[in-house]
Amino acid sequence: MAITIARETPLQEDVRALVAALNAYMIPLTPREFQFQLTVEQMAEPGVTLFVAREGNGRAVGMGALKKHDASLGEVKRMYTPPEMRGQRIGAQILGRIEALARESGLSSLKLETGEAPGFEDAWRLYERGGFSQCGAFLDYPDSGFSRFYEKKLTA
Repeated sequence: MAITIARETPLQEDVRALVAALNAYMIPLTPREFQFQLTVEQMAEPGVTLFVAREGNGRAVGMGALKKHDASLGEVKRMYTPPEMRGQRIGAQILGRIEALARESGLSSLKLETGEAPGFEDAWRLYERGGFSQCGAFLDYPDSGFSRFYEKKLTA
């Protein structure tokens, strides 16, 4: 199956549907006060770049975003591939595009926060295969035990 990945606005109905599916999956897994999700509107703000994966027929089958915090730090946000599309390396391709943009932008580090509970195993595997290593809490994320943090250095 041919997949294309492009920068797109999150303000589209099919992207909103992906965000809703991601939220529906994640909300039962972690207490709400320890979930740090960007809304579609926040994903449309300057400093955030969304990548959307689409099948040849145009159907959105994955997404992921890069949020630039400053000249050195970027954060991976809102990574999602619907369950029926998993195992086809769509997430890895999106993560690769995020990393490429981070490198092009001169960022020295990519970090991310994900859940620390059963149900997040696919995410952990994706990030670890992508060269990310576990790290401590960063920015204003609490070290609550409900989050797992990852980092990838982009410069030697």
